[in-house]
Amino acid sequence: MQTVDANGAKIPALGLGTWKLSGRHCARLVQQALRLGYRHIDTAEMYENEREVGEGLRASGVRRDEVFITTKVWSTHLAPGELARAAKDSLAKMRLSDVDLLLIHWPNPRVPLAETIAALCRMKQEGYARHIGVSNFSAALMDEAIKFASEPLVTNQIEWHPFIDQRTLVAACARHGLSVTAYSPLAKGKTVANDILSTVGMNYGKNGGQVALRWLLQQGAIVIPSTSKVERLSENMAVFDFELTPEEMAEIATLATPTGSVRE
Repeated sequence: MQTVDANGAKIPALGLGTWKLSGRHCARLVQQALRLGYRHIDTAEMYENEREVGEGLRASGVRRDEVFITTKVWSTHLAPGELARAAKDSLAKMRLSDVDLLLIHWPNPRVPLAETIAALCRMKQEGYARHIGVSNFSAALMDEAIKFASEPLVTNQIEWHPFIDQRTLVAACARHGLSVTAYSPLAKGKTVANDILSTVGMNYGKNGGQVALRWLLQQGAIVIPSTSKVERLSENMAVFDFELTPEEMAEIATLATPTGSVRE
């Protein structure tokens, strides 16, 4: 599996996003993904499926040290004591001693960022997280977080796909050596139906969704597409055997607008 290096972390470039997966179906998707070769699973406190992610990991038979597990602390738990409790509760649900990456899911302006970042850093220092980072942080907020951090931040997880213009934020991450983890990289199915992406894909025997994932990967992104269908797991993985031309990359970039979010 291709990896992305960022501030000491080596993160698998393709992962399984588990937003909206639940119950036995979630456990089965995680188990099958790992058996197919996925080595990065993304979950969160807010998803309410960490227990099932842990079950899927154990059922897969893949060794824990071969899988990169990311989870996120929700915005209502960013006061120092609450962040620590939430992170430890996530570990207990997954039956893990640590996670590979612990993120702040969303910033909370009602809690001083310096206190939140200090608590996040302590989770790494105390061995509960191997790496730490943020999610849904603006460039300005990310600059602040880095200023307060006593441990390196390794990623900013943001919505990113061909329909949203994230150039400014991606450049800000690069300046600080942070990776960018793209959630909703398939834009909730819009990529599969897009004419430009589909036409490009015809050159490689790929669909529009695979082209969108490849477009992100070629820009150094980590992608975590989610799916509820087992058959889509292999499809989303089949993005490392072709390369888009500079002209194709530029054409796809024309789809982006500042208001292209598909977030609910």
